[in-house]
Order: sequence, then structure tokens, then C-alpha cells
Amino acid sequence: MTSATISDTKLDLYEAHKKEYAASAKPTLVEIRPAVYLTITGQGAPGSPAFTDAIGALYGVAFTVKMTRKFAGKEDYSVCKLEALWPDWGTAAEPNWQLLIRTPEFVTPGDLRDAVRTLAKRGKGDHADRVRLHAISEGLCVQAMHIGPYENESKTIDAMRAFAEKQGMRISGPHHEIYLSDPRRCDPSKLKTILREPVSKA
Repeated sequence: MTSATISDTKLDLYEAHKKEYAASAKPTLVEIRPAVYLTITGQGAPGSPAFTDAIGALYGVAFTVKMTRKFAGKEDYSVCKLEALWPDWGTAAEPNWQLLIRTPEFVTPGDLRDAVRTLAKRGKGDHADRVRLHAISEGLCVQAMHIGPYENESKTIDAMRAFAEKQGMRISGPHHEIYLSDPRRCDPSKLKTILREPVSKA
């Protein structure tokens, strides 16, 4: 099999679910289907050692699962970008969070266990045993693109919640962020983050 063939058959979850990841500065309603994620939970400010360690563990597992499956001749796919659920967004100095990486439905708990063991053998397994495989169902959500520093998100979130109220909706689930930009390589003023919040009829 040529490298071109491998590339052509690689699953891109963003392309496969493009309507769920289409966002503009103007809030809209979007139906989010159930999805499978690799997840890790914790508490602490963004950028804290706990937060950074969790990101490292999550990506370590995600790429190990992908490469192990690929070398075994199984379905190949692109590792998705980091996401996070913030159940107490804006109300806690040391917030709780659940970091996420969307994963194809064909990834199994056995794939996860194998990845954790592989990382441990390589001496790179710190916190990997905290990673879980979860299905998350959000349903109807209000969604918008935030461009700029993370600390300025409140203006976008206020617009989203005002939009939801006008639609006769109320926020009914945790605040969700999808990080499209790498803050290590992107000017803060140009950071792109999809903001999403589940809603239900008020």
C-alpha cells in the first residue's frame, strides 16, 4: 500500500461531521450527535501543572492508540484537536474540567488498555491510566466562534446565552470549548475557539 493510498483512506472526523464544527461569530443552534472521546478529568487553572500534565497524558494516549492500530493494519484516522468541558465555568478560581479528544467509534476499551501499557513500558505513562473512553451526548446546542484571548470569552458567551434566551431556550449542560489554534504558536488576538453549550426549552 502506498503512502498516497494510506492518506486517501484516513478518517477525518471534522470532515465527517463538518456541520457540528461549523461556527461563526454569530451564535447558532446546532444538533450534536453522540460522540466518543478519550477523556481525562481534573481540577486547576488553565496552564497549571495539573492541566498541562493532563493534556500531555491525553495526547500521549491518543497518538499511541492511533499508531498502534495503524501498524496493525487497522483503520487509520487523524487525531482531533483538544476540547474541554467546564462544568463550573466562570465561577471557580480552581475550576473542574474534563479534557477531551474526539475519537472514532471503532476505537475500543482494549485499544485504550494497550496504549496505556505501551506508554508505561516506555516510561511515558505518567497519568495515562487516568484516561477514559466515554460517549458524550449533547443534543441541541448553541454554538459560536470566539476569536481572541481565552480570557475574553465572556463577551461571546453572553451573546450565546442571550441568543438562546430569545429562542426560548435555557442552558442545560456544561460549557464546551474546542481549541482550533495552538496557543504556543498563535498570537492571542487570533486564537480560534468554538464555544458550545447544550440547551433545552425554557
